[in-house]
Amino acid sequence: MHKNPFAVLTPDNILTCVENALGCRLLNLCRPHSSYINRVYELQREDGTFFIAKFFRPGRWSKEALLEELAFVLDCAQNDITVVAPMQQVNGNFLGSFNGMQFTLYPRFGGRVVDEYSDEQWLELGRLLGRVHGVGSMRQAIHRNRLHPQQTTRLHSDYILSHKLITENFVTKFKRIVDEIINEISVDFENLETIRIHGDCHSGNLIYRPGESFGIIDFDDMVTGPPVQDIWMLLPGPLEDSRTELSLLLEGYETFRPFDRRTLRIIESLRAMRFIHYICWCGWQFVEDGETRIDDSFGSFSYWSKEIGDLEDQLEIVKKSRIG
Repeated sequence: MHKNPFAVLTPDNILTCVENALGCRLLNLCRPHSSYINRVYELQREDGTFFIAKFFRPGRWSKEALLEELAFVLDCAQNDITVVAPMQQVNGNFLGSFNGMQFTLYPRFGGRVVDEYSDEQWLELGRLLGRVHGVGSMRQAIHRNRLHPQQTTRLHSDYILSHKLITENFVTKFKRIVDEIINEISVDFENLETIRIHGDCHSGNLIYRPGESFGIIDFDDMVTGPPVQDIWMLLPGPLEDSRTELSLLLEGYETFRPFDRRTLRIIESLRAMRFIHYICWCGWQFVEDGETRIDDSFGSFSYWSKEIGDLEDQLEIVKKSRIG
């Protein structure tokens, strides 16, 4: 069993820590919100205002990397993009520290996830991403990961193999298929523009409030990478089945920023990388908590048989996408 770094986060400790950070008294509310990786709590000031405290899991990101995440969010807020910006603490900082953990405070931000977007909403989402990427290009994030097969995907593969998460008879097969994917797709990332991007831009991280603009939340997986990463993750299906949605997204996007349409060719490569990223994410959570499985079948014979089969299928899709 792994030591739980969050064991010190008792309600009393959380309230005392946050009261010191804000310089004000809180009510006794300390309501936990679901979060696989970090720990998130809803708190309340004496004046009745609700807000959120987020404690980051130690060891996942360096302090410098977390500061770059917050800087990106603050840059967006300063450019009138709807994000949930961190609250400034009494010492002037946006990132606090408690018992070796970094934490941030946020206003509570309500909204809902949209299951199916209208044409006008696709255009609006394109405009949102164009503005976010315009801000993302304003400065670098040298402490965040670079979305590239030879960096992020290799790190993910090495983590899975070094922690012996694979059923023994699948180790060689997994290593072979991942190596083949990395070697196959690395050429796709030569000479691409890379900027600060959200990195995990699926519909669950977009919040809709009727009568207002869409908001984009949870920059926890922010990376330096090609802008197309945030585009393809919003599409409702494979590229050939999402041409209408893609056209609307890019029409909205290019209202604020040019988009290099040649990068659409790397979508299937990015999808292959995402498969490996997700396997690693499930494994990381299991290793850190010692017992928590995001997928109940994680680590089983059937799990690895399916995941490796999916990677082999995706590699073939990548190869076929280059034909013609």
